[in-house]
Amino acid sequence: MKKKGILMVVSGFSGAGKGTVMKELLKRYPDSYALSVSATTRSPRTGETDGVEYFFVTTEEFEQMIAKDRLVEYAKYVDNYYGTPRTYVEEQLEAGKDVILEIEIQGALKIKEKFPEALLLFISPPSAEELRKRLVNRGTETLDVIEARLKRAREESFGIENYDYFVVNDKLSDCVEEVHAIVSCEHRRVSRNIYLVNNIREELSGFSKGE
Repeated sequence: MKKKGILMVVSGFSGAGKGTVMKELLKRYPDSYALSVSATTRSPRTGETDGVEYFFVTTEEFEQMIAKDRLVEYAKYVDNYYGTPRTYVEEQLEAGKDVILEIEIQGALKIKEKFPEALLLFISPPSAEELRKRLVNRGTETLDVIEARLKRAREESFGIENYDYFVVNDKLSDCVEEVHAIVSCEHRRVSRNIYLVNNIREELSGFSKGE
């Protein structure tokens, strides 16, 4: 029986390192996962490439995508739009890949409403002080933006209870393996294998009838 992929929603405070964790996960297990590239209206950071980290679009282009229902979900975060293109996600799930949606909490909850079977993971640094340190050290934003991100992180902290798993990103390697172990276990849940269970049940019924 062909295995259908799991739709994974990965969120975390800005600066928690979730992007780094997902890149390493894909590097270690390239045949298991597919990362959905989001569209955004924010400007590219140094080293980012259109179509790799994000599809960088104008506000007008993004709003056209909304109007034409080409997004699985979208949200506005610190004055910029972020959203998940629909076609790629559906194709990869049918191909058996576990599709990673790296999105913030508003989008995650919208995904859960539309796809109750989605797996929600929240990645966090071990402390708020470590979060602030990471934001400062990456040197890509002004102090005003950093403060805005920390304020937003406090707001997001009250939505963590909506996630299925909370993973601490202290050591990168440990965090990656923990995420992979969680997904591997999810594939074994009865609720995700109900068709196989029903097939076995029917076969057993046949045996009991002497067929």
